[in-house]
Amino acid sequence: MNSVSPSAAQYIGGVMQEELVESRRQQPMERQSSFGLRPPQTQDLSKEAPGEPDEMDKLKAKLMSAWNNVKYGWTVKSKTSFNKISPVTVLGHSYLLNSEDEVERFRLAFVSRIWLTYRREFPQLEGSTWTTDCGWGCMLRSGQMLLAQGLLVHLMPRGPNTPEKSLPNDQEPIHYKLVTWFGDQPPAPFGVHQLVDIGKSSGKKAGDWYGPSIVAHILRKAVAKTSMVHNLAVYVAQDCTVYKEDVVRLCDVSLNKTPPDPSSQAWKSVIILVPVRLGGEALNPSYIECVKNILKLECCIGIIGGKPKHSLFFIGFQDEQLLYLDPHYCQAVVDVTQVNFSLESFHCSSPKKMPFNRMDPSCTIGFYAKNKKDFESLCSAVSVALSSSKEKYPIFTFVEGQGQDYGLEGHSSNHSGPAAHILPPGQRSRSNDRRNSDEFVFL
Repeated sequence: MNSVSPSAAQYIGGVMQEELVESRRQQPMERQSSFGLRPPQTQDLSKEAPGEPDEMDKLKAKLMSAWNNVKYGWTVKSKTSFNKISPVTVLGHSYLLNSEDEVERFRLAFVSRIWLTYRREFPQLEGSTWTTDCGWGCMLRSGQMLLAQGLLVHLMPRGPNTPEKSLPNDQEPIHYKLVTWFGDQPPAPFGVHQLVDIGKSSGKKAGDWYGPSIVAHILRKAVAKTSMVHNLAVYVAQDCTVYKEDVVRLCDVSLNKTPPDPSSQAWKSVIILVPVRLGGEALNPSYIECVKNILKLECCIGIIGGKPKHSLFFIGFQDEQLLYLDPHYCQAVVDVTQVNFSLESFHCSSPKKMPFNRMDPSCTIGFYAKNKKDFESLCSAVSVALSSSKEKYPIFTFVEGQGQDYGLEGHSSNHSGPAAHILPPGQRSRSNDRRNSDEFVFL
């Protein structure tokens, strides 16, 4: 086996799961590990009658929570291999891991992603007995990671910084602020409490499974609801179609004025979420090249999907393997209201890979455009990527005009640059003494 160097070449994650997903051997616990199987089919254990849950419901929910906390707290030691010859793509950026410098660039780019996982012992979710989302909240967590990536790009100023650079000291407050928005406390605008509350309008409740499409609409409503995020809108595609005029009406601030002001240059940034299905019961292999080309675009902020009832956040690929962040690891809640709270549990240093053919066909693809020019470039670049599919019909399309509005309740409220990356404070100065020898392995 070749390696670039003893210090930088090995990348064997403490959480690499590759082909060991079915193995449940109990191994020593490590923070970055996470994977989980489907919980037993008792998803109605937390179902409550109108009003407060009865004592039996409370007992069942507590038992289920205890089971999931144990199940998703264990790790399996396994290895993820990276090819030194083929490039690794991470949201529009490519890394050829044939030198120590390139390995380090890739490591920093991966570790800088915000990692959101199951949490336990957070304040009880309203109308239920749940104090953890272990076993049922993985799609919500994947959706949080997708939104966090979009917000990261939105908040970070454009400049010469490349994605492998660590966060400058003057931008650390942005890092902390962004993470607090996803805290597991009821006031957090994008925390699990708010997302579950928004999902109630579609008949969902704490303890239910959430699909990638419904999570897209929940994220849209969460952004529209909060006053903490400025100059940003979220558009959810309808019937695998992005209607350009709908996006323009959502983002062009001048159109919302009375009377409209054609001279205004104000334009909201936009996150575009496209729920799609890439096949019937399984992924159609004809779409794999198209998915790769989408992940090569800088405007792409990731894909939420995974396997049935096992959501993952896809951020790149190498050869025929997807690169992802896994929310299936149960960690203790972090009080983000405290000054200088620890950011360590919000970053993962262990990349994981999964064959394309194991990807569930149901997923939601995310894009970000800073301004009108970026939106026009996005439409052009994504259309080219979509045309690479061998299928007669593309995964989704961009069309002129407006679409019929609909959303979670049957009607839509859609009308209501370089990728940015960050590292936890304290890790920038010791990047060279991280567990590099335990995290990479090359073929």
